[in-house]
Amino acid sequence: MSPLQILEDDLTGKKIADFLREHLENMHEITPPESVHALDLEALRSPDITFFSAWEGDELLGCGALKELDSRTGEVKSMRTAKAYRRRGVASKILEHIIKEASRRGYDYLNLETGAFVEFAPARALYTRFGFEYRGPFADYIDDSNSVFMTKKL
Repeated sequence: MSPLQILEDDLTGKKIADFLREHLENMHEITPPESVHALDLEALRSPDITFFSAWEGDELLGCGALKELDSRTGEVKSMRTAKAYRRRGVASKILEHIIKEASRRGYDYLNLETGAFVEFAPARALYTRFGFEYRGPFADYIDDSNSVFMTKKL
């Protein structure tokens, strides 16, 4: 078995396109449309977003992204683990990678938005384990009972 590799992804591969399409479909299945903040492929290609994918050989295990909000603040975006690889530490490794990159860039804070529904409980637990704390909306987000906002001081 190949070791897990986290790579900066240019978002041109079919596997990542299919993976992100499935992610968006899933978010729309469990979240009201006005509360879905997951980005599509084109939005993830924005110059202020660095996208990472996690691989074991040619198997796509998961992804995550780092968006620059300003020179001192980043946002975690598009965290997702493939169903077959959940509960195996993939998300932890991706989040560690994003936190290290945010620190390397000199950010003071790393923010995120995730869902408030029970389906997002594992994500909220992961972020709490990594030192994220609850906060109010940031950037262009508005107060939304379907969203949870978190921050981590770096």
